[in-house]
Amino acid sequence: MENNNNITLKVENENIGSVQIADDVVAMIAALASSEVEGVSAMTGNITNELMSKVAMKKLTKGVRVALVDNSVTVNLSIVLEYGYSIPETCKKVQEKVKNSVENMTGLTVEDVNIRIASVNMPKGK
Repeated sequence: MENNNNITLKVENENIGSVQIADDVVAMIAALASSEVEGVSAMTGNITNELMSKVAMKKLTKGVRVALVDNSVTVNLSIVLEYGYSIPETCKKVQEKVKNSVENMTGLTVEDVNIRIASVNMPKGK
């Protein structure tokens, strides 16, 4: 029952069955969590929260890649920050928020949350 597009979670009682979560679901959780952190302008190639309900999930997860090895997830994010925010502090908040959100919602262990700063959003007139 192996599928390259799914992360398979085992239920404690194997007689009940298994739970599968699509990679895109984990990526969406990570994208939403990172967008909630103050100082994060957008995901690279992403959309704003107001438009999320109007477009496909694929656009939401642009700039997010997840990889699973032995029920441990590595999340790679490419984000745009707002000008004036501390890069180290903002990235630490994003890492903590993404790790907590993915672990709480999926039961998987997040090993790494790697962040690539793609750009800094400058205020108009600067």
